[in-house]
Amino acid sequence: MAEFTDRLTDKHIAFIAKQPVFFTATAAAEGRINLSPKGYADTFRVLSETQVAYLDFGGSGNETHAHLAAAQTDRGRITIMFCAFDRSALILRLYGRGRAVLPQDGDWDTVAAPFTLLPGTRQIFVIDVESVQTSCGWGVPMMELQHERDTLQKYHRQADPALWVEKFQQRTRSIDGLPARPTDRFIAG
Repeated sequence: MAEFTDRLTDKHIAFIAKQPVFFTATAAAEGRINLSPKGYADTFRVLSETQVAYLDFGGSGNETHAHLAAAQTDRGRITIMFCAFDRSALILRLYGRGRAVLPQDGDWDTVAAPFTLLPGTRQIFVIDVESVQTSCGWGVPMMELQHERDTLQKYHRQADPALWVEKFQQRTRSIDGLPARPTDRFIAG
């Protein structure tokens, strides 16, 4: 049975810290729903009982940014999901409102301070948690993590910084045509 709270507990935070992957879901008023898997250890932070953040890297699109920016309010809706793939079955969802903070934004240094920035960091998403849900996860298969893929980090480490910025400066629209602000600098990590 699902249980809801209005904030993260110590038990939730400990569970989150052990998960090697999480998923983000966003949607604008019209168009596609975006659902993205996220990996890389140490890229997700619990900032408080009601706020979390994660590093986002340059990749194939920027749907989460576009959806959050398209909201009529100051922050768009986002759901983060963690699920255990080990013996202790559990699904944990964070429902909230998020925003993108880019390196050129005035609060970048403050938002980035809790992180070790990795090559290709494009932005940090900050989410104000409105509700936390846990459920059994009994239908999720048990799997073992072999290792993280290094392909994306390798790509960013080998990138020419000027060409990288030029490439991502051109990515100003989501697949549904929603605007997204591009980063203006390359983070070498």
